[in-house]
Amino acid sequence: MREACRDGNVRVSLTAHTASQGGMTAAMKEDDILHDLTPEQRVIINNSRFSNEDLAPIPAGDRTWSMINIAHLWVGMSVCIPTYMLASGLIEIVMNWWQAILTVALGNLIVCIPMLLNGHAGTKYGITFPIFARAAFGIYGTHVASVLRAVVACGWFGIQSWIGGYAIYRLAILAFPGMADSYIIPLLSNDLVSVNIWQFLCFLLFWAINIGLFLWKGMDSIKYIEHWGAPLLIAMGVALLVWAWINADGFGPMLSQPDRFDTRADFWRAFFPGLTAMVGFWATLSLNIPDFTRHARSQKDQMMGQFLGLNTTMPFYAFVGVAVTSATIVIFGEAIWNPVDLLARFDNLGLILVSMFALALATLTTNMAANVVAPSTAFCNFLPKIISLRGGALITGIIGILIMPWKLLADPDGYIFTWLIGYSGLLGPIGGILVCDYFLIRRTRMKLADLYEREGAYAYTYGVNIRAMVALAVAIAPNVPGFLTRVDLIQASAFWADLYNYSWFTGFAVGFAVYGILMKMPGQKA
Repeated sequence: MREACRDGNVRVSLTAHTASQGGMTAAMKEDDILHDLTPEQRVIINNSRFSNEDLAPIPAGDRTWSMINIAHLWVGMSVCIPTYMLASGLIEIVMNWWQAILTVALGNLIVCIPMLLNGHAGTKYGITFPIFARAAFGIYGTHVASVLRAVVACGWFGIQSWIGGYAIYRLAILAFPGMADSYIIPLLSNDLVSVNIWQFLCFLLFWAINIGLFLWKGMDSIKYIEHWGAPLLIAMGVALLVWAWINADGFGPMLSQPDRFDTRADFWRAFFPGLTAMVGFWATLSLNIPDFTRHARSQKDQMMGQFLGLNTTMPFYAFVGVAVTSATIVIFGEAIWNPVDLLARFDNLGLILVSMFALALATLTTNMAANVVAPSTAFCNFLPKIISLRGGALITGIIGILIMPWKLLADPDGYIFTWLIGYSGLLGPIGGILVCDYFLIRRTRMKLADLYEREGAYAYTYGVNIRAMVALAVAIAPNVPGFLTRVDLIQASAFWADLYNYSWFTGFAVGFAVYGILMKMPGQKA
């Protein structure tokens, strides 16, 4: 069923809805209608300097990802070594195991809300995150939002590539032990981490696998890898739990270990920074989730697929990490948090090969979806007629090396409280502005064709929505003193240092409120 829209677009209905009790056909809801362009508009957009084949809206009939595809996407992204080790940082800051898992689960429930909300636009209009952000930030202003997201993704790409390369390295030194004594590269090392030549080469090998697959198959590579990888990754988690239970005659002492808080106030002081870090773990995807939901067949598919895939896999794999690590205390006499180090302790070469392959697959499924797509799209959006999505992936890979991710991972305290919380203070405000613009200001109605026009509804002031920029600056500002205190550049008061622990929540709320107020004021708006 097709009907003309007021802005000249075409609405395409994919499903008919029936009333559950009366058996009567229900009226078509606005949110169940997928928007598309007329053939004439598509020709104009394809010739626009603000578009290319990677940025143009996906035709409604070509949006084929089901709920299972979206759920598989989240299983593949969630099952990774950082998730396995996620609860470890919380336990190290004196939580017990169930407090850590609860913090992980609650953080994912919270971040799922903006994930579903921003994903709505991708499914309804078939657009990427940088195009979606044009409505709020402007045809040029979108670069601010997309590049902030891209820089974080480049960091994550480097981290995941280093982890995958480390798995290959540990497997290699089992066959060639002398590799462990190879030359240490001074430029890449510091007091916390030493990087030898073979470690770095294994990192580059895994880096090349990630970039090569994306250059070869583009977005299709993600769909197929996640489809086949998700069941294997779940099976790996279950197998690790069974192994731990059998060999430790239970899950070991960590699950009976109490927390180390003296008072309830001490717990809350640790809980909220930890919760913010858990929200920050996927705050990145809560912004660019339209890059994936634009492929979904319906809102139901994207919402149910995301909710089920994210909120089951993350707590489960965090628990696997805690339970298996607890068992290693009994089996090996020490807590081994890194699964790569754990698997290297096995004495069955066949089992080691299969396990290392599973770890590499887990890292690959996360890295390609979560950390390649967003920056590739952002760089593509900069110069659509020059940089393709694949070209953007190559730029992403280069930055992922230059950021030296091994140094971020070397310090668990810095990883959680500087990296995760720090960037959540940047991305929370963007999320608040986007949600406010799409739902409060526009009521989910956008002029699709105008998102690709220099003189369209989203031109604002020379292509930049000044009100969005003001809201972004105001929302980021409260988190700056706490961050600078955290990295020892200044010494702010206790108030600002404590506020930094809530950086995503503060940024999201302030960005939402300030943007809403400014856009309701008299003046030019789309």
